[in-house]
Amino acid sequence: MMALMTSDGQAVERLRDYLRTLKPEARAMLVAELERGLLRGEESAGSELILQELRRTVRAAGQPVTRIGNAARLFFTPVEPFLIDDAADHKRAGRIARVSLEPIWGWIGRDLIPAEAKALSEDINRALLDDDRMKAEQLTRALHDRALRRIREAIASVSGDDKARRRLAVQVGTPRALDDLATLTRILANRDLLNDLARRLPNHLRSFERDEIDSVKSLLEAVTTQKTHAGAPVVKTDVLLYGFVLIMGRLASPWQLIRIATRAAESDVAARIAETPYATAVAIVIGEVECMVSDLRTELKARRPVTSLLKNIHDAARGLRTEIDLSGDSPWSRQLTAIRTEVSNVLRAEIESTPGRVRRLLRPRPNKEIPAGSQLDATDVSEAEMLVEFVAACRTYANELAVNEMTVRSYTELQNYLESGTKILLDALRQASDADRPFRQSQMDAAIRFCRTIFGADYAGLLAKAAEIAVQTAMFERRPARA
Repeated sequence: MMALMTSDGQAVERLRDYLRTLKPEARAMLVAELERGLLRGEESAGSELILQELRRTVRAAGQPVTRIGNAARLFFTPVEPFLIDDAADHKRAGRIARVSLEPIWGWIGRDLIPAEAKALSEDINRALLDDDRMKAEQLTRALHDRALRRIREAIASVSGDDKARRRLAVQVGTPRALDDLATLTRILANRDLLNDLARRLPNHLRSFERDEIDSVKSLLEAVTTQKTHAGAPVVKTDVLLYGFVLIMGRLASPWQLIRIATRAAESDVAARIAETPYATAVAIVIGEVECMVSDLRTELKARRPVTSLLKNIHDAARGLRTEIDLSGDSPWSRQLTAIRTEVSNVLRAEIESTPGRVRRLLRPRPNKEIPAGSQLDATDVSEAEMLVEFVAACRTYANELAVNEMTVRSYTELQNYLESGTKILLDALRQASDADRPFRQSQMDAAIRFCRTIFGADYAGLLAKAAEIAVQTAMFERRPARA
């Protein structure tokens, strides 16, 4: 067992394999016992690693497991629907980065209400250990109320004082500290209303057409006329903002959220929509697209596949342009234009460089340049194949991504080169000697992979058969000579 608890990569992989063999009931029981142990302070060697891998396995299997939790986790339960796995310096309305929770919790317990946080946390943990969920939730509500009051006081105390604001931000320890605190206070202030809304919303809003929109809109309107748990009137803009985030999480495509704005305004004219409180829904969607573009840049730099991102950006941009009349000059039309320009700039270098990458791999080489028994580097081939797939995806979504001309040019260049280049590679394979055949074969295999994307599986299959015949022909013709 100790071998499994090491941080060695092989040991961790063996641990994952073992955990995958457990029945779902056994995994759930093991999670519960380990979490109870941590709450009791029993931190045996490797328990955190095992718990981490267990949670990963449970998530991958889509298995619901009731977690024992602790005071911090219970405290942030109302925030869960609004968490994102972005970097802490994200800019998404109504969201908090998951990585920001730990610094915020540390600040609450260290600087904001240290004595109260410590005492209530201990009481909450004891209630959880005793399986007294009701008492744990009552204590958590008390902690919410005290933290909420003090956070508001802390924010108000630094209003208009830049030096004090910077000092508070340093204490909290997140890049967007004041924004994070403002988001947290609004969620906690409306936690009962938002929880009720989340409970009453359908789990999946598949089409989000007229009937579904009207039903959801009625729920939102009902919530905004209620009062908070403290008896104060709700701030309608806050409830709508976080309500829209909840709704977006239930949609088949996040961009469909804009339909509730056009329905509320009874118009697709941008200026009319902007005059309603539901305009926030459009702003949220545009913000989501901007974040997707940022993710696109990151993923391209890391050489990871981006086809799904391209599709999501394309669908959102098309949805904005078809659901809302952005023909005139408006802030939304300018934002969308800026987004499409940025996407074009991000994609340009990769699109235009792809034919060159393919040519460098497949160019015919004289025998003297080929070390005996060598082959193309598998990583180079995989990266080039991913780029070919990337260009093909850009071709599909070219209009909305504003990359039509450059994509057509690169795609046509790839088609022409592969059509002519594969014939040369086949001839070279027929004439290959034992020394250079592995390299010629690896070039042919790479060309087949590229052609599968550009010309389809049937074409690639015929090319593979031709390559097989070429190798057999070369070997047959050389056999008498060796004899």
